[in-house]
Amino acid sequence: MTAAHSDRTARTSQVSQPSQPEALWRPDPGDFPSARLTRFQEWAADHHGAPAPDPADPVASYAALHRWSTEHLATFWGAFAEWAGIRFSTPYETVLADARMPGARWFPGATLNYAEHALRPAQDPARAAGPALLHVDETHRPTPVSWTELRSQVASLAQELRRLGVRPGDRVSGYLPNIPQAAVALLATAAVGGVWTSCAPDFGARSALDRFQQVEPVVLFTVDGYRYGGKEHDRRETVAELRAELPTLRAVVHVPLLGTPAPAGALEWADLTSLDAEPHYEQVPFDHPLWVLYSSGTTGLPKAIVQSQGGILVEHLKQLTLHNDMGPGDRFFWFTSTGWMMWNLLVSGLLTGATVVTYDGSPGYPDTAAQWRVAERTGTTIYGTSAAYVMACRKADVHPGRDFDLSRIKCVATTGSPLPPDGFRWIHDEVSPDMWIASVSGGTDVCSCFAGAAPTLPVYTGELQAPSLATDLAAWDPHGKPLVDEVGELVVTQPMPSMPVRFWNDPDGSRYHDSYFDMYPGVWRHGDWITLTSRNTVIIHGRSDSTLNRQGVRMGSADIYEAVERLPEIRESLVIGVEQPDGGYWMPLFVHLAEGAVLDDALRDRVKQTIRQSLSPRHVPDEIIEIPAVPHTLTGKRLEVPVKRLLQGTAMEKAVNPGSVDNAGLLHFYEQLARERS
Repeated sequence: MTAAHSDRTARTSQVSQPSQPEALWRPDPGDFPSARLTRFQEWAADHHGAPAPDPADPVASYAALHRWSTEHLATFWGAFAEWAGIRFSTPYETVLADARMPGARWFPGATLNYAEHALRPAQDPARAAGPALLHVDETHRPTPVSWTELRSQVASLAQELRRLGVRPGDRVSGYLPNIPQAAVALLATAAVGGVWTSCAPDFGARSALDRFQQVEPVVLFTVDGYRYGGKEHDRRETVAELRAELPTLRAVVHVPLLGTPAPAGALEWADLTSLDAEPHYEQVPFDHPLWVLYSSGTTGLPKAIVQSQGGILVEHLKQLTLHNDMGPGDRFFWFTSTGWMMWNLLVSGLLTGATVVTYDGSPGYPDTAAQWRVAERTGTTIYGTSAAYVMACRKADVHPGRDFDLSRIKCVATTGSPLPPDGFRWIHDEVSPDMWIASVSGGTDVCSCFAGAAPTLPVYTGELQAPSLATDLAAWDPHGKPLVDEVGELVVTQPMPSMPVRFWNDPDGSRYHDSYFDMYPGVWRHGDWITLTSRNTVIIHGRSDSTLNRQGVRMGSADIYEAVERLPEIRESLVIGVEQPDGGYWMPLFVHLAEGAVLDDALRDRVKQTIRQSLSPRHVPDEIIEIPAVPHTLTGKRLEVPVKRLLQGTAMEKAVNPGSVDNAGLLHFYEQLARERS
């Protein structure tokens, strides 16, 4: 049992005073010594001068460790690399040679390989036959891939990639769903020192090309189609278009998910992964590129974000081992697609020796409870999903704790958007009152979390447990003054190893600099509003670049969504603050109604009254407007900034990249509304 999993009975979910709320959940004190976080702290205290853990005061204990990790950043990372058993094939000269941002230099001189670390459990005779991956499709029947099988497939594919001429630094792309073959292809690419990049096959050709054309891949892994919502979706025409528009390709590898033969000129997956080969891991510098991730690309070409083998290795091990308390024996399931950074973090579960659960299918098929059923059938211990899915379950009156055996789950984690207080309470009430709820917040840009889970800390409704270790997180006002218990810009004042080493095709670094370091030179500004409380917890209020700002008072859109979407008539909402040419401010609330609901005066009054009572009169919108659905990015985020630009009169082609949107047709409504108002 971990420090996160309490045997005690239900704890109160009521908040008394905002300054001194009651904890929704507290870890069992008896689990404190066994938590990996505690074990690391004890070891770091003995060997590197960290403050010793205090079981009598876990909150102060974590705060002291966090303070030490930021005040002694290089010492922390050197200590963690040693404790985690990172294998440097050549030693590093120093931990942090240059702490400037952008441009920090980590572990110069060191060489290593990410895939070698991910496959280490296969070398353990006691574990080799156990499952490294458990794959589930919409039948919800798990299929295991053993550590031995995974190692064998990676070794074979890496040998074939080398035969195809793939060399360190060459890019390899995957147009694949969340299936074991995607994880194998990533690991084989890393093994040869190639640079992996992927997107899900529900991306259209234009969206995929907007990403892949930037990096000029030499090999493309594709499927013939995928299954979603009980239907088959043929992607062979899209694959043909990708092949035609990617002239740098030397090879295309066909994964027959729907059972069709390889198209002319393509290689068969089975032929490349069934050879008898021993793995060979290219030893690359710490800052050698591991993969390219992409921003949502809603207002232009997606940013091609390059992260390093070493930076991801140490950051993901820290996040999963210390913050999620993950290790051998755990089963790690996060509902995600290969187009979202959470898939990359999911695969990194292998680094800890955990079994990774890959799920390919609809999050709500055959019913809204689908993800809970997958968690039950795979014996998941750490389950991650989106805040939107939790709220959809609440709306659909799903009862996971009643209908499924979820006794193995010790943590339910959420990200993608802030988990509203009602989401915390729903998990507590409907999953288990003893459930560790880990709302986390980070970004594709660092492929990790700035704040979130800590297994030894209490959980407060609507709050993230703490800033992550070695993450010098702060809330700043526009003048760079730190704020406590007030809303400010999320900034990170010292480098993290997983920060981008660069953007692709950004030779002078100007696009990278302008994305994060323009407002506060030398300090990472992420673009979120946060409150860092005096209790060292974190509250996320939404994106700062779509901020609601009435009469100088900044408000988070997430707070309004949480209030409005409690109403059963409101399926989802979108609030936008638009500065007017005459100096005025227009704040409409767009609502997607539940089936059978009608937006009449009575419902409008209820919405306004709910917002006024839950938040303040200042939060009440100027208008409430019905829409057929809320537009999202392809990774499920509400499209606040492009909609704001459309409402300000920006032309569609300049306001948004239609290929980055789940339903671009929804945007014409806002374009027309802007014309009518002008």
